[in-house]
Amino acid sequence: MMADLLIRNARPFGGPPVDLFIRDGRFVAVTEARSAIEVDAAGQIALPGLVEAHTHLDKTLVGMDWFENRVGPSRSDRILADRKAKRELGIDARRQSARQIMQTLPYGVLNIRSHVDVDTEIGLANIEGVLQTREALRDLVDVQVVAFPQSGMLQRHGTLELMEAALRAGADIVGGIDPASIERDPVRHLDVIFALADRHGKPVDIHLHEPGDLGAFCLELILERVRALSLQGRVMVSHGYCLGMVDPARQHALIEALAAERIAVMTVGSPSAPALPLRLMRESGLVVASGSDGIQGTWEPWGNGDMLERAKFLAQRNGMTNDADLAETARICSFGGAEGIGLDDYGTAEGCFGDLVLVPARTLAEAVAQTPQKRTVIRRGRVLVRNGEPTGDLPAIE
Repeated sequence: MMADLLIRNARPFGGPPVDLFIRDGRFVAVTEARSAIEVDAAGQIALPGLVEAHTHLDKTLVGMDWFENRVGPSRSDRILADRKAKRELGIDARRQSARQIMQTLPYGVLNIRSHVDVDTEIGLANIEGVLQTREALRDLVDVQVVAFPQSGMLQRHGTLELMEAALRAGADIVGGIDPASIERDPVRHLDVIFALADRHGKPVDIHLHEPGDLGAFCLELILERVRALSLQGRVMVSHGYCLGMVDPARQHALIEALAAERIAVMTVGSPSAPALPLRLMRESGLVVASGSDGIQGTWEPWGNGDMLERAKFLAQRNGMTNDADLAETARICSFGGAEGIGLDDYGTAEGCFGDLVLVPARTLAEAVAQTPQKRTVIRRGRVLVRNGEPTGDLPAIE
C-alpha cells in the first residue's frame, strides 16, 4: 500500500498556503496520519498535473541525430517529407513516444493527448508503438491516443479500414484533417469521421488549419454533426486558425455556437499562424486547451514540451502582459486542457487524483513568465521528481 503524502505550505494556483493530503492516490481532507511522508512546499505554487492536449508522440526525433530540414514551406510538402522520414530515419514510435514522455515528465506534464499517424504505408505500426508505451508508463502519465489520418483518408484507399482497426486496437479518439484543403471534400470527410465516432462510441478531434471563410464553413459543418449526433462535450477542434481570420460578427457567432455545443478548441499559439482571440473565447465560456504540437520533428525543430512555457507562448502571441492574463494562460494549460480532453477528477479538491506540480515562484504570473525548472512532480501521491531531479526509480529509456 502506498504511504500517505502530506504536502505542507503549498499555494494552489498562487492562493494562500494550505496543506494538501493524498491518500490512496487521491486528495482527501487533512487528517492525522502516522505513516505520512511529508513534503514542505515552502510556499511554492501548486498546480494540478499539466495537460498536453495536442502532440504527436510517434513523430518526435528527441534523442535521435539532428535532422537537416530542407522541407518546403507548404503543409503538403511537410506531409510528404514526414512520410519519407518514417521510411528512412528509423523513427520507432514506441521508443520515441517514451523519450518524449520522459522528457516532459520533469516539467509536470502528467496528461497527454497524442495524434498518432494511421496511413497505408505504416498501417497500425505507430498506433501499436504508442499503445505499448502507454501501457509501460501508465503509472507515470495518462495518454490518450487519437487515430490520425495525417495523409488524408478519402483519397488513400484502405485508410478508412485502418482507422476502424486502430479504434478496435485501442485508440481512444477519431482524428480528422483539413476536410477541404487535404481531403477536397469537407462534407464527405466529416460524414465519415463522425460516422466512425458514432459507430465506435468515441470522441472526435479534428486538425483544422483551413483559413478564413473556408475554415468557418468547415466549423459550421462540424457544429451540424455535433448537434445531430448529440456529441456535445466530446469534440475538439485543433488549431482553428479561421477563428482569428474572419470578420468580427462571424467570429462572435462561431465562438458562441462552439461554446453552446461544448466544442473545445486547442491552440498552440503558433507565431506563424493567426492569433486566436483568447480573451473573447474564454469570456464566451468556450473551452480552450493548448499543446506543443510536434516536438523536435521533421516539420519543425522547436519545442521541449513544457506546458508552463506553452502558457508563456500563448500570452506572448496574444500581447498579454498583466498578471491576470498570464494566470489565465496557466489555466488553459491545466484546467482548460483537462476539460478539453475530458479528464475526470482533475484538480486539487478533495476526491481529485493526487497529481501535483510544485513550482518555485511567488505568483502564478511569475511562474508563467519565468518558467522555473526546479519543479517537484507528484503522481497519485508518489513523488517522481523533486526540485527538478528524478527521484531515482523512474524507468530508463533507451
